[in-house]
Amino acid sequence: MAAQLIDGKAFAATLRARVGGHAAAFVARTGRQAGLAVVLVGHDPASEVYVRSKGKAVLAAGMASFEHLLPADCSAAQLLALIERLNADPAVDGILVQLPLPAHLDEQQVIAAISPDKDVDGFHVINAGRLAVGLSGFVPCTPLGCMMLLTDQLGDLSGMEAVVIGRSNIVGKPMAQLLTAANATVTVAHSRTRDLPAVVRRADIVVAAVGRPELVRGDWIKPGAAVIDVGINRLPPANGEAKGRLVGDVAFAEVAEVAGAITPVPGGVGPMTIAVLLRNTLVAAWRNEGLEVPQDL
Repeated sequence: MAAQLIDGKAFAATLRARVGGHAAAFVARTGRQAGLAVVLVGHDPASEVYVRSKGKAVLAAGMASFEHLLPADCSAAQLLALIERLNADPAVDGILVQLPLPAHLDEQQVIAAISPDKDVDGFHVINAGRLAVGLSGFVPCTPLGCMMLLTDQLGDLSGMEAVVIGRSNIVGKPMAQLLTAANATVTVAHSRTRDLPAVVRRADIVVAAVGRPELVRGDWIKPGAAVIDVGINRLPPANGEAKGRLVGDVAFAEVAEVAGAITPVPGGVGPMTIAVLLRNTLVAAWRNEGLEVPQDL
């Protein structure tokens, strides 16, 4: 394997330790813990696992975790009333509504109800607008984590050509905006892009976030490029496996022969998402108290 592994797990552990130190300083300064409220509607097994892991991470960082579990058939009015209470609660600095929601609930309406100053997921249209025009706000956790890994690996991204594969509001669009702000030249590619391999082949930086297993092949990659694989897909079981293996949106073995650096799946981008959520929650807490946010958060 020619490529250097970008160890998201190790970077996330360092970030979480830094957050923990600042969380303790916040308690000493204000007399209270920073608090994250997580709202889960229904009993989606994957969402329940995510919520449990987020809750443990929040507690481990020295912050308060408030979990609100609502039945799958709860009304929009019930959910919006809970969000209104959390917006007004001074103990709650960040609010995260676990997605996806049951089909009868309007995700955009629910996200819009969260105070932008407590929107630690960075999904509110006001935070999306702040990012678009270069103002301070909350950035979605996964793309911000990707940027941290890229700048740690490459340093200054000015003038580099970057291709983001995927245009979701959660990853693709904010990723492109962060790269643009870092003075990279950015192309957003997607399912309608003509000759996608040729587009990707130009890139010094490739961010794959399409949710298609092993879409990006080795011969798509410019030698020495940095490849960030946001995808996490479980393949069907094969050769007597109890369950299929986890793969990203990148054919790892092929791409690693050509790339200069690459994130693995698992252990790359995934651990960064929760670490950045903790970071965003603590940033919200400092801001909500009218205090200057520590520079290394």
